[in-house]
Amino acid sequence: QVQLVESGGGLVQPGGSLRLSCAASRSIFSALRVRWFRQVPGKQREMVAVITRSGSTNYADSTKGRFTISRDNAKNTVYLQMNGLKPEDTAVYYCNADGVAGGYDYDTWGQGTQVTVSS
Repeated sequence: QVQLVESGGGLVQPGGSLRLSCAASRSIFSALRVRWFRQVPGKQREMVAVITRSGSTNYADSTKGRFTISRDNAKNTVYLQMNGLKPEDTAVYYCNADGVAGGYDYDTWGQGTQVTVSS
């Protein structure tokens, strides 16, 4: 299996920036699709950004133009650069890696990192 560890969350003022990291325990990570989700208590988990194994990206309408997802396969890490943060971005952010690689079907979640946008 692959273990994922998110980091980089914290408290930031509206309009500020944070960079989240999703670090994987194995290099097979580079062969997987990675998505960032967020969840607010009482609401469904929402996908905010995705990056494929080839590096194609896509974003939720609510984050397009403000968030950027990228990956550094040499470091087994995917990043989520978040700019222009708004109070409604407050949530626990999770990364997920999935796909078939090396004969195995992966679907792995990290433990989450809290992002709070408040003045």
